[in-house]
Amino acid sequence: MNAEKRREIFTRLRDNNPTPTTELNWSTPFELLAAVLLSAQATDVGVNKATDRLYPIANTPAAIIALGIDGLKEQIKTIGLYNTKAENLMKTCHLILERHDGEVPRTRAELEALPGVGRKTANVILNTAFGEPTIAVDTHIFRVSNRTGIAKGKDVIEVEQRLMRHVPKEFLQDAHHWLILHGRYTCIARKPRCGSCIIEDLCEFKDKVEL
Repeated sequence: MNAEKRREIFTRLRDNNPTPTTELNWSTPFELLAAVLLSAQATDVGVNKATDRLYPIANTPAAIIALGIDGLKEQIKTIGLYNTKAENLMKTCHLILERHDGEVPRTRAELEALPGVGRKTANVILNTAFGEPTIAVDTHIFRVSNRTGIAKGKDVIEVEQRLMRHVPKEFLQDAHHWLILHGRYTCIARKPRCGSCIIEDLCEFKDKVEL
């Protein structure tokens, strides 16, 4: 795919949704970090239901520690893998207090040193909480990037690197959200909704599905 096509794709995505953001509910960097930690193999809707219960009671590292591991598990038990997620979130709360004075760190290395935080989660925090032009390649972005031809790659790291290299700078800040939302609602896994896609004529997917 050439640069002109990519620019037009992101221009259309921006025109359609000028201020995209995550569908997770959050109001502080820590709330976002906790929500992303809870979101693995879970839907944003499911995570929001849990954090809507948790955050009025405990939405800081200190408050979650005070809640205790059993109390935390009780609040998030509707989410899959909640036992492991509760353990990771509790350990993360302790480290944030011990190493970062209760504040979510702003560097990739410090974020990835937290339990349960990998490159994708770090990129989400850096982008959405701190406004850095990073792209967290999840299953949606991986699929959309490869299927459309925007940035083909055999693994998430290769796709991320190609997106960072090929997405025009003016779109980098929001590219993450546009691609996720496009993959979640239009370019879905099993039967993409090509007939209602605003970039169908630019997409290089050979087996388009007409409605």
